[in-house]
Amino acid sequence: MSLLSLKFTQALAQGRRRVPLPDTRERLLVSLLKKRATAHAIGADELEAILRDQIRWAMPTMDAEGGRQVRQG
Repeated sequence: MSLLSLKFTQALAQGRRRVPLPDTRERLLVSLLKKRATAHAIGADELEAILRDQIRWAMPTMDAEGGRQVRQG
């Protein structure tokens, strides 16, 4: 991990202490998308890949009939 990535993750951790946890899936996704966009903007490819995985995990899934299901796990 580069020095820039380390500083970025430290800044994120510091921000987490000040901001309460998101209370809905939608707010969680908004938060992750903003972080991913910032990681992309500064060229933190490894961090962006990690955030993309978290975003995929946090996305709701659809069943065969198109009904929304919340992923468990």
